[in-house]
Formats: sequence, C-alpha cells, structure tokens
Amino acid sequence: MSEATEATAATEGTSATGVAATAAALDAADELAPLRARFTLDDVVYLDGNSLGALPAHVADRMDDVVRRQWGSLRIRSWDESGWWTAPERIGDRIAPLVGAAPGQIVVGDSTSVNVFKALVAAVRMADGTGRDEILVDATTFPTDGYLAGSAARMTGRTLRPVAPAEVPEALSGRTAAVLLNHVDYRTGRLHDLPGLTAAVHAAGAVAVWDLCHSAGALPVGLDEHGVDLAVGCTYKYLNGGPGSPAYLYVRRDLQDRFDSPLPGWNSHAEPFGMRPDYEAAPGAVRGRVGTPDILSLLALEAALDVWDGVTVEAVRAKSLALTDFFLECVAAHVPRGAVECLTPLAHAERGSQVALRCRDAGEVMRRLVAGGVVGDFRPPDVLRFGFTPLYVGFADVERAARILGETLS
Repeated sequence: MSEATEATAATEGTSATGVAATAAALDAADELAPLRARFTLDDVVYLDGNSLGALPAHVADRMDDVVRRQWGSLRIRSWDESGWWTAPERIGDRIAPLVGAAPGQIVVGDSTSVNVFKALVAAVRMADGTGRDEILVDATTFPTDGYLAGSAARMTGRTLRPVAPAEVPEALSGRTAAVLLNHVDYRTGRLHDLPGLTAAVHAAGAVAVWDLCHSAGALPVGLDEHGVDLAVGCTYKYLNGGPGSPAYLYVRRDLQDRFDSPLPGWNSHAEPFGMRPDYEAAPGAVRGRVGTPDILSLLALEAALDVWDGVTVEAVRAKSLALTDFFLECVAAHVPRGAVECLTPLAHAERGSQVALRCRDAGEVMRRLVAGGVVGDFRPPDVLRFGFTPLYVGFADVERAARILGETLS
C-alpha cells in the first residue's frame, strides 16, 4: 500500500473504544514520552505549538539568573563575562544541527520578517549585473513574506511574480534572480519539496531562499545537504523559544562573502567599536547581524534549546508522522462522517507536523474546543489547525482532542 492508501484505510472502520486502547499502547511504547516532563504543562491538550511552543520548565530559573545576576549585578560586564556579545552566533550553532547545518552559518536576531527581507534583497543583489530581473515568490506563502518580497522587488528594481511551489520549475527562466519559498504551508501543513525545488532553482542559475518557520524543530531540513543558499525561520514555534523570540538567518558558507545585507548595522561591521563612518561587513555569518542583540529573548531561547539535548530530529519526525496519522484515525472514529474535510496531505512526504481540517462555523468550533480543554487555532474562513509537537504531545492527547472535536460537532 502507498502511504496515502494506508492512512485512508486507517481512518475507516476504527471504533472509538479501539482508538482509546491504541493510544494507551502507543504512549507506553513512545521513547520520547519522558520529554514531556521538560515542559510546563497542565491538563489542557495543547495542539498550537505551531503558533507558540510550550514553556520549557527550566527557562524561568535560567532567566532569573540572567535578570538578577547577569543584568542586576554584573551589568555592562555581562557583554563579555556572560557571553552576551557572542550570543547570536553561539545560539545559531545550537540551532544548526536541528536544520542540518554545520556551525558558523546561522546568526540569531531580529524577527522572521526582517530576516526574510535581508535574505531576499541579498539574494537579488547576488544577481546584479546578470540581467536577471524577476523574483519568484510562493503564491501560497504567509502574507508577510509576500509583502516583503514586493518591497524587495521595488527596492531592487525587479519584477515580482507569485507562483505556486509546484509551478516553480516551469516558471524559472534566465530572468529569475531569486526564489522565496515556504517549506511547510502554514494553512494546510503541506510539506514542499525542498531538495527538488532547490535543485531546480540552482539549475536555472538563481538563488533559493527558504522560510522554515513551520518545519524547523518538527522534521529534518538538510540545509547543507541540499545546498540551500539562504534560509530564515522563527524560534517560538517548534523550538519553544517564547513569544516573539528572535528569528535566525542561515547563510551558506561559500556565499557569506557575497552576502550584501540591505540593513548594514554597527553589529555587523568588521570593527563594530571602531565607529568608522564607512561600512565594512564582518566576515562570516556575523554580517547578518544589524543592531544591539535582544539579550533577554536570546538567552531565554538559548535555555529553551536545552530540551533538545539527546534528541534527534529524525526521532521527532517519526513521532510527528505517527501522531498525525493517529489523529486522522481518531477523527474518523469520533467525528460524524462528512463534518470535516482534511486539507493536509495524507502522504508522509507531503506532510508537515500539523493537520488542517475544514468545517462549517470553524471559528465557533475552535472557541468551543478551547473551552473544552483542546487548544488549536482557527484560520479564516473555515480552517481548524492542529499542530503536533512531538516533544510534549502524546497519543492520549490526540485521541482526547479528536473525541472532544467529535462531541463538539455532533
């Protein structure tokens, strides 16, 4: 059977009693189950980690030290003595193995939006003098990426062309300077073909920029393996860095000397304390920095990344697929037939770590789910999104969520 056929078969004819027993067996066999104790959680089924990850339990104590000792006692000395100054690169190296990158290629700081802008403008500037006058952008992308791509096009004198990811290979031409794509569709959870699309972009002589917000920490990315040029991502979803935690920027090592940021700040200067009137970019990924780092958020993120100690992304991916498969099975067992439509691909190769269901009155349905102890989110006009973070979501959670959804829709 194909993955899609197996998943479809699994959603037919399973009893409500059967899925409850299956959940207990799956939790008992789950090697990642002990990781749940690393987080601050209650009895709510939390399936919104694709919007904001749960709080790692030790972060509060770590931040108490940052605030009281590093800031309160050491004060300015902490830039050196507590390692504040090097935090953007140090934390970047902590994130690197989670996205398949070697050290020295990721810098942490600024928001995802700012980093998308930096990456895309720098990508287009790499094509200066080549006659390439077009930027391709994922037509299904998170709206901000489209807004920023439009601004980058205006700033660099290029034309912006929105295309669906599947249409990118045919849309590429000698005019294409850069392509901005999302790894996972934020609405449906569809996983796009990063290796194949990156190869197609390179074959056309263009630069590939990837937005990893809905994939980093949920599945293997393979930035180095697949030759991705530039990538950005947030840290407050599957990386659990906290609300508004700083994003990251990946610049492939052999492109770093060509990375011409549109936001050259003093922090990315080769001599940041020289205060020279002329700008000289620092070597390496450091040139992706702009201004003074957001230390409190950075160090909260650094502490949060400790939950990954001893955990492989491959193990997380295996559990993610098992959780989403099982959720679909439970939905079939508990939810009245025809009440919801699954928008997320059944094939594992095309699925991220969320399930999107379409239903009538979705906003009201989600409100009632939250009141009943199941937290997902709603995307207008009619989509329920459920994110599955394998570090702390269990199979009993999944069965309970589907059961309450069924009760809500009955």
